[in-house]
This record gives sequence, C-alpha cells and structure tokens, in this order.
Amino acid sequence: MMENELLDERARDLLRWRSRRGLVENDIFVEQFFRTYGASLNVRQAHGLTTLMNLADNDLLDLLLKRKELTGDLDTPDVHEVLEMLRSRKQRASLAD
Repeated sequence: MMENELLDERARDLLRWRSRRGLVENDIFVEQFFRTYGASLNVRQAHGLTTLMNLADNDLLDLLLKRKELTGDLDTPDVHEVLEMLRSRKQRASLAD
C-alpha cells in the first residue's frame, strides 16, 4: 500500500475499534477525530494514529492536552500530523459549545 493511499472501510473500522480508550477524555478526542477525518484517512495517518494509540492513556491525554510534546521515537512527521488533527478537532468542537 502507498502511504497516501486511502484506508479502505474495513481497515478504517478496525483502526477505529482498536483506538478505543480506557479514559473517556481520550475517547472523546478519538471519536471526534474519526467523525471529522475517518473517511479521508490514509495509510500514513493510520500509522501515526496507531503509534499514538500504543501509548498509555495518561501519556496520550498529556499529549492531547498539550501538557507534553512528542519526543524520542514518537517525534515523527506522521505522529505530529495526526496529533495536530486530534487536537484541532477538539478546539473546533469546544468553540461550538
């Protein structure tokens, strides 16, 4: 698969299922992300999201809330892109409240 190739529906649904979190705060970010970007996710973005979903819930929440920034193996363009997508969707949603 090419990095910019769109995920097919089955792969996207599997990624969404695997992205379920133990903390409701994280689930809110993830659900908003899939509502906004799910239909247009590509392979590269799916890799970045998978990397973030491999983190412990508290570490992920710290990144989403900008308490921490990406370092080490996480500091890649793919992960940065998806983290910004997750964060920006949250900001737009809070403006509508």
